[in-house]
Amino acid sequence: MKKLILPLVLFVSLSMTSQEKKAASKTQFVDASCGQCRFGMKAKGCDLAVRIDGKSYFVDGTSIDAHGDAHAMDGFCTSIRKAAVVGTIEGNRFKVSQFKLLPEDKN
Repeated sequence: MKKLILPLVLFVSLSMTSQEKKAASKTQFVDASCGQCRFGMKAKGCDLAVRIDGKSYFVDGTSIDAHGDAHAMDGFCTSIRKAAVVGTIEGNRFKVSQFKLLPEDKN
């Protein structure tokens, strides 16, 4: 009986790990902006954040300055933009592996 428990535990843990990786490879379409200026998050300075299912997360893996001037007319500090992202939520942060800012809707 004890010999069956270890393989069962290993199988379950491996299957859970592979499910997490699949979820991380899924593209999500999110709101992206400055966490402080647009999402009302507490921190010092301007930092990139995304809003997923109504909750905001600071982003690790890219920065607010990697996507243009944050203080321009269409920048993250003055507008909320749409982005296609791939990543995972870890704690209160979004660990991004892919971040693509989508073109602005001019309507």
